Amino acid sequence: MPRTSPWRAAHVVLAALIVALSPSIHAPAQAETASAQAQPAAAPAQPAAAQAQTIAAPAQAVAPRDQAVAPPAQAVAPPAQAVATSAHAASYEPKPGTARAADSFRNPVNPSADPSLIYHDGSYYVATTRGDRIGIWRSRSLATLLAEPEQVVWRDGDASRDKQMWAPAFRHVGSRWYIYYTASDGVDANHRMYVLESAGDDPMGPYAFKAKIADFGEYAIDGEPITHNGQMYFVWAGPGRGMGGPAQLYIARMSNPWTVTGGRVAIPADGGCPEVREGPTPLYRNGRTFLTYSTCDTGKPDYQLWMLSIADGADPMVTSNWRQHPGPVFSRNDETGVWGPGHHSFFRSPDGTEDWIAYHAKNTSTYTYDFRTTRVQRFTWNADGTPHFGRPLAAGATQRLPSGDPGAATSVINDFDPQVTYAGTWQSGSGCGNQCFWGNDHWSGQAGATATVTFTGSRVALLSVRDRGNGIAAISIDGGPEQRVDYYSGIRVGEQLNYLSPVLPYGTHTLRVRVTGERNPASGSTVISMDRIEVY
Repeated sequence: MPRTSPWRAAHVVLAALIVALSPSIHAPAQAETASAQAQPAAAPAQPAAAQAQTIAAPAQAVAPRDQAVAPPAQAVAPPAQAVATSAHAASYEPKPGTARAADSFRNPVNPSADPSLIYHDGSYYVATTRGDRIGIWRSRSLATLLAEPEQVVWRDGDASRDKQMWAPAFRHVGSRWYIYYTASDGVDANHRMYVLESAGDDPMGPYAFKAKIADFGEYAIDGEPITHNGQMYFVWAGPGRGMGGPAQLYIARMSNPWTVTGGRVAIPADGGCPEVREGPTPLYRNGRTFLTYSTCDTGKPDYQLWMLSIADGADPMVTSNWRQHPGPVFSRNDETGVWGPGHHSFFRSPDGTEDWIAYHAKNTSTYTYDFRTTRVQRFTWNADGTPHFGRPLAAGATQRLPSGDPGAATSVINDFDPQVTYAGTWQSGSGCGNQCFWGNDHWSGQAGATATVTFTGSRVALLSVRDRGNGIAAISIDGGPEQRVDYYSGIRVGEQLNYLSPVLPYGTHTLRVRVTGERNPASGSTVISMDRIEVY
């Protein structure tokens, strides 16, 4: 979940191209359907053509790590792109810049954290932490989810629960959709859990407030239902083991999708770190309910997933019936530049043959709650019937779309590809390492220097480095009005979504990035980076 307070601090395999999976069960045979979490940071506001504003980088919670503002000066000649780096070795990699890639996609699929992601009736839906609202993104293909607009489905007029709204989670019960989420009055200790109910059978709502749920008079977050032995239970995180934050997992029986009945039971859960047990979410297969959860402070690079399980027929209210699996089962991958993977959800491919995980992660090892983005990748199953999540893939790793996904006419352009031309003084190199797409980028701090991208499509997105020495760019489409975008960040991060164009008539267009030579007062320089360009 997005955490900004001390308590909240507590909160790969691309199984690609491996054997076909036998259908796994993400939802028990009863009313509840498997849900998923997902949060797209507000898809960058679609800039109006005539808009001339500066988009500020997210506020930084901590001091930047000691890292150079820009890699050492190097010749502009592009390096050979023939071989994929080890960070991408586990994924399907078409040559960058080769236009249409209808059967593939790259992460992130949303610029926000705590994703609940589902596939339902021909579309993907993702909800993520928005802070002051509940928003959902919808797309027919995973390949275009990042470019879709957020649709706000709930704002609360009650001051006791209209702030710090975290981790919405979908559930489908009967002919209604339910969204479970956490909110407060602005005081972290006052976080409680709530439920919205849809008016009909549409994940987009409209929704109405239904109830406060599982209120035992103390801090509680990240709740969602599980179904075991045909009975719904509610699982969540709360204080425990002498600590104030979400250090303990709890379970209670449910009498309906918005009501807990009887007492709660604390479920012992290991985790590698003492301070957090949060975001429990279920997975069903092979006669067991797996309860996967996140541990360690979500701001840390070691935020990770652990797992419990219980056999069908066993009573989940009896703690000794839960089995602790050794962990972590999904954790940081320094080689691919993925840190803090966690707060996840599960979904099935459109044709029901593949299992996928949605999770948030960062592309910096710095302790920060910022820059957590939603990623997805396929997972498989071990011979003993347990899930095999593998290792987190690099953000820019090109993956096959889920089986049955209709695909989209998307493509990716690298900063060294011929579709990008440079004027003025630009440098290039591999100093950004696994924080950049294909391990390199171009940068310039010279006022008036430009990078021009020629693309064929109806929308374009720019992902690249933000750093404490970065300045303000002026970006325009087809010679139109410029939009000012601030590339500054108090810590160095890469492959960040810095710009998303308005929707354009399909065809050939040019995007120009101009180095203004300006910077906000916190920045030490005026550098602008060119790295990965996604075309829709």
